[in-house]
This record gives sequence, C-alpha cells and structure tokens, in this order.
Amino acid sequence: MPGSLMTPELVRLEVAPPGDKHAVIGLMADLISATGRADRDGLEAGLLKREESFATGMPGGFAIPHCRTEAVHEAALGFLRLSEPVDFGSADGPADLIIGIAAPAGTDDQHLKLLAQLSRALIRPEFLADLRAAKEPQEVSDLVMGVIEPEPSAQPAAASGDAAAAGSPGAAGTVGAVGAVGAVAAGSTAASSDSTAGDAPVLLAITSCPTGIAHTYMAAESLENAAKEKGVELHVETQGSGGITPFTDAQIAAASALIIAADVNISGRERFAGLPLIEHPVKRAISHGPQMIDEAVAASSDPSARRVPAASGSSEKGSGSASGSGSQQSWPKRIQASVMTGVSYMIPFVAAGGLLMALGFLIAGFDVAFVAQDVATSYSLTSLPDHMSYEAATGQTLTERAGLALYLGAVFFTVGNLGMGFLVAALSGYIAYGLAGRPGIAPGFIGGAVSVLVGAGFLGGLITGLLAGLVALWFTTLKPPRWLAGLMPVVIIPLLTTLAVGGLMLMFLGRPLASLMTALQDGLTGMSGSSAILLGVIIGLMMCFDLGGPVNKAAYLFATAGLSQGTEASFQIMAAVMAAGMVPPLAMALSTVVRRKLYTPVERENGTTAWLLGAAFITEGSIPFAAADPLRVIPSMMTGGAVTGALIMAFGVGSQAPHGGIFVAFAISPIWGFVLAVLAGTLVAAAVVTVLKESSSRKQAQAA
Repeated sequence: MPGSLMTPELVRLEVAPPGDKHAVIGLMADLISATGRADRDGLEAGLLKREESFATGMPGGFAIPHCRTEAVHEAALGFLRLSEPVDFGSADGPADLIIGIAAPAGTDDQHLKLLAQLSRALIRPEFLADLRAAKEPQEVSDLVMGVIEPEPSAQPAAASGDAAAAGSPGAAGTVGAVGAVGAVAAGSTAASSDSTAGDAPVLLAITSCPTGIAHTYMAAESLENAAKEKGVELHVETQGSGGITPFTDAQIAAASALIIAADVNISGRERFAGLPLIEHPVKRAISHGPQMIDEAVAASSDPSARRVPAASGSSEKGSGSASGSGSQQSWPKRIQASVMTGVSYMIPFVAAGGLLMALGFLIAGFDVAFVAQDVATSYSLTSLPDHMSYEAATGQTLTERAGLALYLGAVFFTVGNLGMGFLVAALSGYIAYGLAGRPGIAPGFIGGAVSVLVGAGFLGGLITGLLAGLVALWFTTLKPPRWLAGLMPVVIIPLLTTLAVGGLMLMFLGRPLASLMTALQDGLTGMSGSSAILLGVIIGLMMCFDLGGPVNKAAYLFATAGLSQGTEASFQIMAAVMAAGMVPPLAMALSTVVRRKLYTPVERENGTTAWLLGAAFITEGSIPFAAADPLRVIPSMMTGGAVTGALIMAFGVGSQAPHGGIFVAFAISPIWGFVLAVLAGTLVAAAVVTVLKESSSRKQAQAA
C-alpha cells in the first residue's frame, strides 16, 4: 500500500463547527486534500452527493461521510472531533465524531478490506469512547490504524470468533460467512453449529449499501454482535465494493430464515427461494440489529411469514430492479425507479446514435439523410460516390458533396441511425428490467419493437416497458413445481410475457397510442410564435426546479426520447433542455466572481469548478449552492432557465446531441442562437441570485 490511511495530519480535535453538515463535509474535504491525496472540489462533490442520497449519521454520535471518486488519488481517512455536535441525519441525535472515508474510484480489494474493518470497529461503544478520550492527533491515528492494521503479534488472535466480529483482516471486506461465535473463513460453517441444538434456527444475512464501503460492514457487525449475544447462529454475506464471497450450499440448505439489510438490489436472491425473509434498509440493521435478529427467529417458525419468491429474477447489483431491495418501496417509487433505470440504459443509444448522425451531417451535409444507406452499402473507400441524386421537395436534386466526404458522412449517419433505432426498444426493455429483473428484458425489448412498428414511439415504449415488467414480476411470484422452476426465468416468463404484451399492443393499445403520438408530434411541429416560446419557458423551469432531481429528469426524458422522431420540433426541445440545464452552474459561477464576499471560500472554489460543469451540461454542479441557500438560489435559477428556454424556441435552435453542452457545438444549429440563449439566461440568473443574496446580507448586518 502507498501509505497509512490515517496519519496525525489527517486528524483535527475540538473543531468548532463551521455550520451545518454540508460545511463540515467541506472542512473534511479541506483536511484530506491538504495532504495531497485528493482534489478538494471533486472530493467535496462526491461526499455531498453520497450524503444527499443517504444520510451518514449513525447511532452513537458519529458520522461517516464517504465516497469513491476519481478525485481521490490515494485512499485516506480524515477525522474531525467537533466541539459541538452537528446533525448528520441520525435519529439517534447529532454527531461529534466525523470520520471521512475517501477512496479512489479504482480502489483495490486490500484497501476496501481495511476500510471495512474500520466500519465494523465503529459499531463498538468502547472504540468510540477511546476516540472521544484521545488527547492528541497521534493517539487517534494510532487507535484507528491499530484497528485497520493490527500488529503482527495480534494476528493469531484474529482467527478467533471475537476478533472476527471485531473486524480482523481475514473477516473484512469480502467475508462470505461469519459465524456468531467466530468462523471467519469465507464459505465456512459457523463453529457453533455443532453445539447448537438441532431445532435452533440458523440465520443468513446479506448487507449492502450504495457505495459498499461503510454501511455494508457496519450492518454486518451489528447483526453479528446481536446474534452472538442471543446465542443464535448467523452467517453474513457482505456485498460490498471489495467483492462478494457467497454462502456455501450447505449454509443455505441449513438456513431457517434470511435477513436482507440493503439499499441496493442484492445479487443472487434466487438462491434463497422459499426462505422466510426479513428485509429492511441497511441503517436499520445498524441501529436495530437485535430486533432484526428477533424478527428473523420469529419468522423462521411462522408459516405465514413473508418468503423469498421462487425465480425472483435477480439482477446485477445496483440495477435498480424492484425485485431487489426496492421491494419495500411504494408502487409509485418503484415505477419511477424503473423508468429511471430505462432512461439510464437508453441514454448511451441516444448519445452514440445522435452524435454519429450529427457527425454525418457535419461531414456530408444535411442532404446525406436522403442517400446515406445507399451510399454506405453500395460504395467503398476504393470506389467513392459522385454527387448522388435524390427526390427533394422541388424535384430531383444532387447532393451538395461527393467523394470521400459524402461516403464517410453516409457511414457515420447510417451507423448512428441504426443506433437511434434501438432507442424505444432499449427504453422499454430496461424499464421492464428495472421492475422484474432479467425475465423482463426480452418482453420489454420486443414490446418496444412492436411500439415502433405500430408508430406508438416512445409513449408506446413507456407503456410496453411497464406492462412487461409488471407481468413478468407477477409471474415471478408464482410457485411452480420444482421440475418447472428452472425454466421459468429463461423460457416460460419471457415467452408468456412477450405474448401478452405484444398481443395487447398489436390488438388493442397500439393504434390509440400511435394516434396520441401523432397528435403530440403534430402539436409540437405546429408550434410557433408564443406557443413555442411558452413551451421553452416550461422546459426551462422544469430543468432548474430541482437541479437534477425527478422534475429535471422528466424533462430530459421527454427530450431524449423525442430525438428518435428526427423532427425539427424534437431537436428544438432537446436544445431547450440542454441550454436551460447549463444555466444554474454557470450562473452560480458568475455570481461567485462578481460578488465574492457573498460566498464562503468553499463556495468560491465550487464556483470555479461550476464553470466547466455548466459548459458540459452537468446541472448538478449547482447543487452545493442550492443546498446551502435554496430559497434564493432555486427561484433565481428557474428565472434564468425560463429565459434561456424561451430564447431557444424563439431562435429555432435545434440539437441532435442529447448531452455535452458547448462541447457538442457541431450538433447544434444555429450555434449562435444557442450561445446567446445560454448567456442571457446565465446573466439573468446570476443577477437575480446576487441581488437576493446581497439583500439578505444587508438585513443580517442590520440585525446584528
């Protein structure tokens, strides 16, 4: 390893809190970046993003803000002991011990195992007490590194059960099965199993969190300690960033119940078909480990207990499948998550296809669309085309360009057009995947293809994706005979679901949806003057309302899905979405330059980064400002976004690229209109937010 994860330089004691948890996280980023182990702004952005998705405050008065990001060059642990506790979102109360974990995006397994050991140690009250009693930074560093890298003489003891529960190197990170009395070898059977009464329950537990660094292992430690105190045999599979060492067949066969403590989809769920199931978010295992053990023991003897369904269609970790940990979500949230899964998988098709088509236009001219397929398939680099004839509105016309330019442009355009042809099918297929896992993929893709066939477009893709996912998900709840169970996810479910969804689209839903899609296209195409400008205003408001949240994503989905239609109206909507989304980071960056005194040093540094983020259409670059001052920042950004959206539609600007901001200028026309609209919106938003902040600053000064 390059160096110690924690040194005295990474420890600060009795620190006066600079503000709320966001300010404390900024202070942690300052501390770690000062050692040269990370880029400050990137680290802070990673820590804040993790905090927004999942509060890191823990029972016991500590918090563990953490992230894995390219901004970290060398793994590090930062430590702040606050003189006054700060709320980090724990129901147990505010935190005075802040342990920041910064891991590089490509962190190796050894680092992850060491970080997992620290996470396990933080569950132990005596360890927290020692951290609070430490007098010097060196003492804190020694305590932490003593847990992470124990002296060689301590290694034999690590084979014992108590050491394993405390986080011995062999037990952390990729532990597959940890007995309640201490078997630490991955895949081994708990040592207590021989002495346990034959009718005593044997529990399995799986823990996992979005980053797989901290909460995963803290939940495992909490459950192990609770099981040990109750004399219950427990095996834990941690699905963390260090990898997964799964349960053995013998452990699964002996199990009486399964505990899942996770905030992401766990892999291999089908292994436990029929087992009583207790499933909660990972934080509940940390704060209520004994209760979860009691619930699992009770479920093991309860005939009516919830059970893991057969052929549940497990999917890869983090896929967003509702058959995973999302099964505890409400139906609206599950459907929203599945749609977002579909969008995330669809975007690469849009990006690759749209940009290749735009490059084709750039190289060969816009009339390449009429001859692209013929040129790409009938000519070659050794047999280049002359000016090609095509039927235009005014009659037979020759292409503007010929030779190599026309041939290469035709190749680019043809490949891009084929990629765009998958857009609706990919959207539908991965929405179904988000709901039902792998059994939903084929029906979703085929349903999307049927939508294209009948002219239902992306609206049909949304409907077929949801239908395929819901039907496939229902099939996974059935309990077929054992001889049929193996065929369900790969043959029976895809076959019957495809038949149901395809039949519904062709016989009942296709024509109405096609008519609705046609009406929508005609309405958008016919928009001009004030109606088009009003649409631009609405798009701008949506893009800046939550700066990357659900409303922002809804507008983006509408625009990217519409690109498959290839109409001027769809290109203009895409341009309005992208331009308005660039405004918030650029406006905040400009405001931090114009009125530096209104912003903290951390915010001014964020403003420097926001220039690049805004130019690249990464709206989330403005989130740190909105989080610190939402009442003044968000209305200001919405004002600027509305101005930009309106100007885009007024100028008739179109974008064939779904992302990239100014860096895909070649795909935007006219580019002068795009730049002017973004500049105008940025100036308006920056002016409004600066005025509001100055007014607030004056009032505070007068009150003081």
